[in-house]
Amino acid sequence: MEAAANRPPLVYCQGLTKVYPLSGVEVHALRGVDLRVERGEMVAIMGPSGSGKSTLMHIIGCMDTQTSGSYLLDGVDVSNVPEKELAAIRNKKLGFVFQRYNLLPRATALYNVELPLFYAGITGSAAEEKARAALEQVGILHLADHLPNQMSGGQQQRVAIARAMVNDPLLILADEPTGALDTVSSAEVMGIFQKMHEERGVTVIIITHEPHIAEFCRRRVILRDGRIVGDKTFEYSNPVA
Repeated sequence: MEAAANRPPLVYCQGLTKVYPLSGVEVHALRGVDLRVERGEMVAIMGPSGSGKSTLMHIIGCMDTQTSGSYLLDGVDVSNVPEKELAAIRNKKLGFVFQRYNLLPRATALYNVELPLFYAGITGSAAEEKARAALEQVGILHLADHLPNQMSGGQQQRVAIARAMVNDPLLILADEPTGALDTVSSAEVMGIFQKMHEERGVTVIIITHEPHIAEFCRRRVILRDGRIVGDKTFEYSNPVA
């Protein structure tokens, strides 16, 4: 317990800025963001379009680097890590879920979930076993042999969640994961995130502009114009109940 208490935060951002040059003009997407996310938290990062929330997610997800400031993932400054090592970090420590699912259209649900395992060097029956277990955890093992166009949007997003969790990542990042779903499917998908968080202790960061989606998270961070303007933790939230 003492060793766990002395571990660094999973996500530690200090003074993050991100500036994009656009037609000779500097666009400031982030303006000095400080953010600390502990292991086992479920956090909503909220804000309107243009607030900087997706830029922040790309930096936390090691898909982009800040202009200034520092970012430590699991105690490691990833700013200058070579791309090959960064790809390994993304594969082993991070799981991603996007609004549009990003599934291979001509591959089965099972194969889509197996992909991160292949990149991690896990193949054959071991990969299939882990992928089937992940599909079972999100309630769609019976669709393992289906192609994406044979599934509803909510089912496709469940495949995407299974793919994100199959390598047992430290952190799952979900960028507007319910943006393409109806109300019922959105609640079901957010319920899966909550279940992973509560039963497996997975750290989850949800990027959203929808308040009713943020209500599934105990902690809610609000971005506006590239700055954090609110950060509150609530006792418990379960909109499904």
